[in-house]
Amino acid sequence: MHVNDPDSRGGMKDQGHSPRHPAETEMMQDHPNISLLMKLDLRDLDGSADLFAEDFVWHYFNPKLPDVQGDYVGVAGLKDFFGSIGSVSGGTFKVEPIAVIPAGDELVVTHVRDTMDFQNRPIAIDAVVVWRVVDGRFAEAWDIPSAFTTANPRGTDDAQA
Repeated sequence: MHVNDPDSRGGMKDQGHSPRHPAETEMMQDHPNISLLMKLDLRDLDGSADLFAEDFVWHYFNPKLPDVQGDYVGVAGLKDFFGSIGSVSGGTFKVEPIAVIPAGDELVVTHVRDTMDFQNRPIAIDAVVVWRVVDGRFAEAWDIPSAFTTANPRGTDDAQA
């Protein structure tokens, strides 16, 4: 995933998780779902389309953005989601991947920090994206932002969305 790009969220293509323990390093390199996530380039969803199941669903939960909240089906739906987020943020939406953790054979959890201008002020929001992988392809993803606590982009926790 390309970092700090309006069309990037949840993947880890250009910036990976920095493991702290040698066993974690080996697990990260060998886990097939991490390898799949590393191939994902959300700047080029058409080029990454073969990584997704045809009936892929992106679930987005955010009561602060009711017009964007919902399910988005297929690669076209995922492109629609990023278009909606781009509209809400005036094209300022960016993602900083923080960590990626495999969970068994089916799930991968990514921790990201989203930054954007929202209602004419800069904010940063921690979020997790849980990816479900079936038969070597992304079948579903749940994008869950911290909807009730935000931080300003400078890292202090004094802003509220």
